Amino acid sequence: MAGMGKRMRPHTLTVPKPLIPVGGKPIVQRLVEDITKVCGEKVDEIAFIIGPTFGKEVEANLIDIAKQEGAKGTIYYQEEALGTAHAIMCAEKSIIGKTVVAFADTLFKADFTMDTNQEGVIWVQQIEDPRQFGVVKLNGAGEITDFVEKPVEFVSDLAIIGIYYFKDGDYLKSELKYLLDNDIKEKGEFQLTNALENMKQKGTKFVPGKVTEWLDCGNKDATVYTNQRVLEFDKGKKELRGNNVTLENSIVIEPCYLGENVKIVNSIVGPHVTLGKGTIVENSVIRNSIVQTNAKLISANIVNSMVGNYAEVKGKSLDLSVGDYNIYA
Repeated sequence: MAGMGKRMRPHTLTVPKPLIPVGGKPIVQRLVEDITKVCGEKVDEIAFIIGPTFGKEVEANLIDIAKQEGAKGTIYYQEEALGTAHAIMCAEKSIIGKTVVAFADTLFKADFTMDTNQEGVIWVQQIEDPRQFGVVKLNGAGEITDFVEKPVEFVSDLAIIGIYYFKDGDYLKSELKYLLDNDIKEKGEFQLTNALENMKQKGTKFVPGKVTEWLDCGNKDATVYTNQRVLEFDKGKKELRGNNVTLENSIVIEPCYLGENVKIVNSIVGPHVTLGKGTIVENSVIRNSIVQTNAKLISANIVNSMVGNYAEVKGKSLDLSVGDYNIYA
């Protein structure tokens, strides 16, 4: 998760993209929870590969996310964006034994327990238009025979979603190290897919792990949609309501997440709205939006929007993307 999240600006100017909340929890926390659920075994360590400028507060949050899953949290830095294979190798010391690699701008829902006896599992989702994704081809035995990046002609509709399982972490490391040591790049970067292809050529059997839903958090609109789906998954759970929520002459249309000390006055909120802690909404209508912490929305009518921490929106009727500490009036 070391990338700058440029497609999510202005929200990623102050916080890394994987820490943006959907349904009241950071994206990366939801990803960690979902992966540990399907592993079927205890997860001993969670290594986070981040940028060097993320800051101590972010690092402490990540360590806490690992602790909540009963795992040791470890922080590694990718100093320069040199590709996926290079990023993974930044956590070289932690890649031992059974290993899951996940890119932290995607969420998923799955109704299976991962078969950790397989040599490798690459998680995929069937999609209508695979031209913008890496896809896999399967043989009659259900094993992966080919990796194809952004195919122009149709070869498969099984898109790689960015989550991988390897039974032997040391073997993965050796293949990644080979790429780095021999300066084997594709489009100027060291790519995980090159290591996967080499492993396959040596006889490693990869099988697909198919998820029931794949949710992208790559840009504002995709993240707002992911927030909507996550709230639907969590509908009715107590964790969608924080402490000391104040409702005055207002209607909340479920599902919504309301953080602690949220105040809603003369307003309609929902469906599919996340309001972070300390946020105040007055004389407003808010639908299908993410509002982060300590924001103020006064006489606003917004939909399909993201509003940052400590931001203020007054008297607007728009599809908005407002960064932290900004005033939009």
